[in-house]
Amino acid sequence: MRLSILIVSHNTAADLEQCLKSLVDAPPGTEHDVLVIDNGSRDGSAETVRRFAPHVRLITLDSNLGFAKANNVGFLSSTGELVLLLNSDTIVPPGSIDRLVAQMDELPGAVVVGPRLVGKDGNAELSFGNMIGPLSEARQKLLVRIGGQRRIEEMTSAARLVDWVSGACLLVRRADAQAAGWLDERYFMYCEDVDFCAAIRKRGGRVYFTPAAEVIHLRGRSRTVDRPATERAYRDSQLAFYKKHHPAWSPVLRLYLAVQGKLPGSSADK
Repeated sequence: MRLSILIVSHNTAADLEQCLKSLVDAPPGTEHDVLVIDNGSRDGSAETVRRFAPHVRLITLDSNLGFAKANNVGFLSSTGELVLLLNSDTIVPPGSIDRLVAQMDELPGAVVVGPRLVGKDGNAELSFGNMIGPLSEARQKLLVRIGGQRRIEEMTSAARLVDWVSGACLLVRRADAQAAGWLDERYFMYCEDVDFCAAIRKRGGRVYFTPAAEVIHLRGRSRTVDRPATERAYRDSQLAFYKKHHPAWSPVLRLYLAVQGKLPGSSADK
């Protein structure tokens, strides 16, 4: 099998149906299979898959294990030489996945490739960046604030080597993903894509962003399910990331979050 497409879902049945419909209506020409890993949904997501796409392999988990762990279940349950991590809140235009696979074959030393992600309005999102750190995070936020959408469109107009691409749609070579240790399961949600790309780069693999393929991302839809839990998950992952990659800055981040009243009660970063 050339390609396995992994879709992790948690209480996003309507979005999941749209995502699957885009793959059913215009399936990739690349030899592929599709796996949906349902993270303990209670909104009928599993039934949606069985009804709308019975050919898709469905793995149902008893509880929400988080994005990283559920994707690792998918990695270990699939066989594709290439693996595409695809959010349930995406819509894949015809030919996009084939173009992404072609870029993996064409870009020198490519191990991870991410497409141009756009909203339903067609506006691009900044779905790549430099390694997360105190300065890079501030720089990226300032860049978006000052340059606005025009600057984002400029930045997403050409292929480039980057430190990370968004896990909303991330194509990776299986052998390299395995060698990197799959996704780090200490991240329940958020930061796992940046950490994963860092592990790939540490082994000499190259990470590319390419506008040759475009995928619609209904960004932030999962946050509406449980906003407080999502915020806690983000802060837990941020703390875990800093403790792993920037240990000297970890106490500073904890203090900052405490002062802001945003320090989670979880011990996920320990």
